[in-house]
Amino acid sequence: MVYGEEKMKLSWKIWLLIIVLGFSLLAMFGMPPTFLEKGVLITSVEPNSIAFEQGLRQGQIITNIDGTPIENLESFSNALQGKFNSNENIKIIIQTKNSEAILFSNHVPNITVAEIPKTNIQTGLDLAGGSRALVQAEDKKLSSIEINDLVDITRNRFSEFGLADINVFPVSDLTGNHFMLVEVAGATKTDLEELISKQGKFEAKIGNETVFIGGERDIASVARSGQDSGIYSCDQSQEGYFCNFRFTIFLSEDAAKRHAEITKDLEVNVTSKGSYLSESLDLFVDDKLVDSLSIGEGLKGRVTTQISISGSGSGTTRNEAYDDASKSMHKLQTILITGSLPYKLEIVKLDTISPVLGKEFIKSIFLAGFAALLMVTIIIFARYKKFKSSMALLITSVSEIIIILGIASFIKWNLDLPSIAGIIATIGIGIDQQIIILDEARQKISLSIKQKLKRALTIILGAYFTAVVALIPLLWAGAGLLKGFAITTLIGITSGVLITRPAFADMVKRIEE
Repeated sequence: MVYGEEKMKLSWKIWLLIIVLGFSLLAMFGMPPTFLEKGVLITSVEPNSIAFEQGLRQGQIITNIDGTPIENLESFSNALQGKFNSNENIKIIIQTKNSEAILFSNHVPNITVAEIPKTNIQTGLDLAGGSRALVQAEDKKLSSIEINDLVDITRNRFSEFGLADINVFPVSDLTGNHFMLVEVAGATKTDLEELISKQGKFEAKIGNETVFIGGERDIASVARSGQDSGIYSCDQSQEGYFCNFRFTIFLSEDAAKRHAEITKDLEVNVTSKGSYLSESLDLFVDDKLVDSLSIGEGLKGRVTTQISISGSGSGTTRNEAYDDASKSMHKLQTILITGSLPYKLEIVKLDTISPVLGKEFIKSIFLAGFAALLMVTIIIFARYKKFKSSMALLITSVSEIIIILGIASFIKWNLDLPSIAGIIATIGIGIDQQIIILDEARQKISLSIKQKLKRALTIILGAYFTAVVALIPLLWAGAGLLKGFAITTLIGITSGVLITRPAFADMVKRIEE
C-alpha cells in the first residue's frame, strides 16, 4: 500500500509543468473566459464625432442598444437598421459593460466594431488581414536616433487621425540600415500609401510669402469641437451634395506679426459681398493648393492670432458629402497640429493580406499540426511498443504549444506567419529531444535510469545554446521581418529546456521503472 502511494506521487518538475500550463491557459482565455462574453468590441471611434464626445472609446464592449441585447455583429447591425432614414436627429442609447452613452444624431454612430475575440491571442496582419509597409527616408540614411524620432512623429500623426489598429516601430537590418515598419489592420495598400507617402507639409501663403506652417512653431492650438469647429452647411447641386466645414486655429505671436506685416501694404477691393484685401490666404498641402480664403478688410496690417479655416466635401448623397467633409476637416486639422514629417518617405516594401486568407491558414495549421502529432505518436508507439511513452510525448508536445501561446498572450506578442513557423520548428525540436530522452533511457549500459536521463538532458542543453546563438541574428535579419520566428522559437525552446523536457524525463523515468 505504501509502495503504491509512493508511485502515484508527482515530482516537482511535473507539478511545475502543470502550474505553468494553468497560468498559460489563464493568459490565453482570461478569467472569466473571453469566449463566454456577449456583445461587440469597439475597435475605433472617430475622435471628432458625437460618439466620442459621449464617452465611447476603443476597447469598450457594447452590450445593449435601446434596450435590445447585443450578442454579436448581426444583432448589432439589426439594432441599428432602419433607425436613420431621415435627416432628423434621433435618440439612441448605447450601453457598454461599464457605462452608458446617449447620442442624438441623424446618421449611424462613427464607430467601428468587431466580434469579441475568443482568446487573448493577438494575431499579426498575416492572420488578421491588413497592410504592412517597410519605409525609409528618400535620399538620406537615418541614424537610430533619427528613425526613433520619425516613428514618434508618425505615431502622433496616426493617433490624431484616429487610427487604432496600427503598429509603428523601428527596425534595422544586419548592414545597419534603419527602417520604419507600419502595420495597419483592415487597411488597403491605397490607404497605407496615402497615409505614409505624403509628407503632410502645410503652408498658408499670401501671394508668394509664407504666413504660417503646420506644427507647434506657428500653430498654438486648433479647435476640434464646439462652436469653433464643425460642418455648418450641406447643399445639393447638379453633381450631388456638398458640405462646408469651418474650424478656428490660433496662431503664435510670431506668425500673427508675420500676417500683419504681409497684409499692411495690400490694396482693398470692394465687392457685392463685402470689402476684401487684394490677395487671398492660400492653403497648400504638399505644395498642392487645397483652398483659398478671402481676407477681410479689417485684418489689414492687424496682429491677429485667430483665423478661421474652411473647406468642403462632396458625395452622391448628403451623408456621403457630410462624411467626406468631416474626413477632410479632420485631415487638415491633424496636419496643422502635427506639422509635416521631417523627411520625404519612400515605401521599400508594401504587402496586403486578406483576413479570409488568415482564417483559412489557421484552420489548415491546426489540422496539419494535429495530424503530424498523431502520426508521430503512432510511430513512437510502433518503435518503443509502449503506449505510456507515446502518450507522454503527445502530452508534452501539446503542453509546449499551450505554453508558447500563453506567453505570447501575456506579453501581447502578435502572432504572424514567421511566429507560426517558429511554433512548428519548436514542435520539431521538442520531438527530436524527447526521442533522445527515450533512447538514452533504453540504452543497455551499466548506468542507472537517473544517470541516463542526466546524459540526455546534457545533450539537449548543448543543442539549446547552439540554437540560441543561431536565432539571435534573426531578430534583425530582413529588417526585422523574421523577428516573430526568432522570438517564438526562443520562447519555445527555452520553456522546453526549463519546464517540459525535465518533466518529460521524469515521466519516462517512472515509466521505465
